[in-house]
Amino acid sequence: MRSTPTESWSALRAGNARFVRDEMEHPSQDTTRRHETALSQHPFGVVFGCSDSRVASELIFDQGLGDLFVVRNAGHVVDPAVLGSIEFGVELLGANLVVVLGHSSCGAVAAAARTLRTGEEPPGFVRAVTDGVIPSIVGLTAQGPEAFAAMDEKVLLREHVRHTVTTLPAYSAALRAAVDEGRCAIVGVEYDLRDGAARLVALEGEVGETPVS
Repeated sequence: MRSTPTESWSALRAGNARFVRDEMEHPSQDTTRRHETALSQHPFGVVFGCSDSRVASELIFDQGLGDLFVVRNAGHVVDPAVLGSIEFGVELLGANLVVVLGHSSCGAVAAAARTLRTGEEPPGFVRAVTDGVIPSIVGLTAQGPEAFAAMDEKVLLREHVRHTVTTLPAYSAALRAAVDEGRCAIVGVEYDLRDGAARLVALEGEVGETPVS
C-alpha cells in the first residue's frame, strides 16, 4: 500500500513506463498474492476508465491483483453508481489516488461530438452514453461551428477528461473532503493507444507533477 497520493502516482507512472518499454514485471499475480487478497483488499488506487477493450488498467500500469479498484463504463460517464463505486474505493478501501483514464480514438467522445455537430443521435441506450459525454465538451461549441468541426480528437478527449476530474469532487462531498485533507488526489490521464503512454492532463490535489497543457 502506498502511503501518499504522490507515491501512488509514482508507482503508476513507473508501471506505465515499463509497459511502454515492453519490460513489464507483472507484479502480484502469483498464487501467494491470490491467497493474500482472498479475504480482503487494500488497493492504493481507483481507476475510473472507459470500457474500451484496449484500455485495461492493470496492464497499462503494470499492476497486479489487489492493487487497483477499477470502475469502467463506455466513455467514463459519471453517474450515481460510478460516484458510489469511487467513494467505496476511497472511503472504505483506503485508496489515496483516483485516476480518470481517457484514451485516444474514444468512440463515445466521437459520437458525442457528432451529435453536437449534426444533431444525429445514436440508437437505443447508446444515447445515454453520448448524453453523458456531451456536458464535458459542449462548452467547446462556443468557439463556433466551423472551429468545433475542425477540432482534433485530442482536444475533445482532454476536455472530457478534465471536466470529469472537476466533476467528481464537485458532485461528491466525500471526494472533495478527501482531496482537501490531502488523503487523496484525483488525476486525469490521457492514454495513447499507439505508444502506450499515459500522460497527466488534469489534477485535483497534489501528486508531485504538473499536468501537461
